[in-house]
Amino acid sequence: MLKTMRKHGVTLALFAAGSTGLTAAINQMTKTTIAEQAAQQQKALFDQVIPGDSYNNALQQSCYLVSDPALGKGQHHLWIAKKDEQPVAAVIEATAPDGYSGAIQLLVGADFSGTVLGVRVTEQHETPGLGDKIELRISNWITHFSGKKIESATDPHFAVKKDGGDFDQFTGATITPRAVVNAVKRAGLYATTLPEQLSRLPGCGE
Repeated sequence: MLKTMRKHGVTLALFAAGSTGLTAAINQMTKTTIAEQAAQQQKALFDQVIPGDSYNNALQQSCYLVSDPALGKGQHHLWIAKKDEQPVAAVIEATAPDGYSGAIQLLVGADFSGTVLGVRVTEQHETPGLGDKIELRISNWITHFSGKKIESATDPHFAVKKDGGDFDQFTGATITPRAVVNAVKRAGLYATTLPEQLSRLPGCGE
């Protein structure tokens, strides 16, 4: 009886060890695959907010962490695009805190003169059929930022039409586009301050 129990105990121990090793191996393989897919998705998103021919550095490896009220609360990532080693533009995470249903997360591409290169929404909780038109899969409204230059914090053109600006609002939903337009304006103006800050910005791995 004792011998049989000991035998079963050894068998169970070997099975447990084998299962643990297999789980660890699968986890490592899956982890690598997930990381690669995340990097590909990030690169695809970058390609939507900054023209690929405007830079020639490894953009994903040029990452910095910043904290500035212009971008919303907390830390935000930004990536510096370079052409022949010269910084030319940035891809910036920004938050519009005043969406109708909460904060809206954005990715803004802008050069250092205040010209917006592209904008995409990365997270939002706006009302379906109304505020969610800021999503590219719903409408092309978000593409209208590309090529628009922000002259100043009081630029009258960089506002929704209801406020005298150039950007359409949505029928029955002005709060959402207004929040996005203002957040993009703040992020674009922040981009103009980056050249003088670059030497002091902490990298994402620091």
